[in-house]
Amino acid sequence: MNLFSPSWAALRTAVADLPDESFALPSGCTGWLVRDLVCHLIIDAQDVLITLVTPAETEPTRDAATYWDIVQAPTGDDPLDALTVRLAAAYEEPWLLKFHLDDVGSAAGRAAELADPAARVGTRDVVLTAGDYLAAYVLEWTLHHLDLITHLPEAAEPPAECLARSRELLERIAGTAFPSSFSDKDALLIGTGRRTPTEGERDELGELAGKLPLVLG
Repeated sequence: MNLFSPSWAALRTAVADLPDESFALPSGCTGWLVRDLVCHLIIDAQDVLITLVTPAETEPTRDAATYWDIVQAPTGDDPLDALTVRLAAAYEEPWLLKFHLDDVGSAAGRAAELADPAARVGTRDVVLTAGDYLAAYVLEWTLHHLDLITHLPEAAEPPAECLARSRELLERIAGTAFPSSFSDKDALLIGTGRRTPTEGERDELGELAGKLPLVLG
């Protein structure tokens, strides 16, 4: 949970620093431009706000790792994905996307800092502690930060501690560790199907290669 704020702040800063022309570049999310990804982040920030004020009375049914479901690889044809694309286009100007993300994103950040880690919250028909929910989002923010800068080699990467924590969480989801020779960034990109492993990397992965990619939803 302690890494939610730095991971979210780094991602929002990366968006704020983007030149306008970058919004028309492809992102690391299949079928989405950078502007579509930023629109998705606005929706994510709204989800964080909603979840943190949705208390649950029952015992937790998920934790930071089991919060994520393994889903089919995106094709870009999902109706919700298509809706995000239409919403992003409706903003017309990049500064409007930046403004809305800063507005809603700042509120989500403040809400996270005020949250009681032990409080139970409900979302997506599951219950988990606020601490586990926010810890799960460190992985979400870190992966989307990598998506954002896929074609922007000069842009700042996610904080090292967030990459390491996200790798650890992805390994819990996978049920096994990635090869120690893999950097945290490569483990995340290869593990979630954002980059195809080389032949040598596939050999190092061994049986784990057959479980990949881990597409989280």
